[in-house]
Parts: sequence; C-alpha cells; structure tokens
Amino acid sequence: MNLPSDPIILLSYINTQLRDKYSSLDQLCQDFNIKPEEISEKLSAVGYEYNAELNQFR
Repeated sequence: MNLPSDPIILLSYINTQLRDKYSSLDQLCQDFNIKPEEISEKLSAVGYEYNAELNQFR
C-alpha cells in the first residue's frame, strides 16, 4: 500500500494507524516496509515529531 503523499493527510493516517493497530512506529514501518526516518522527515517538515510515550506524532 502506498502512503499518502500530502504531509497533513499522512499525519492523520499514521496517527490513526498508531492508535488503532500498532504499539510503535517501528512496528508500523515494518509492516509497510518503510524506514521510520522517512515518515519522521516528512512529518517533521510540517512541524510534527514522534512521541514514543504517546505513540503519536504531535
């Protein structure tokens, strides 16, 4: 599956997946065969960072 290219839609999609299906960003990335750094870089560009304690981008 392709991830959304728009960073705001990507943010919503990733946070929903983290909330509903995955206990960590690493698990999500393993299933999607993508490096966590790729998602983090895209979302960092629009001001969001991953918070492992909350398991979401904020």
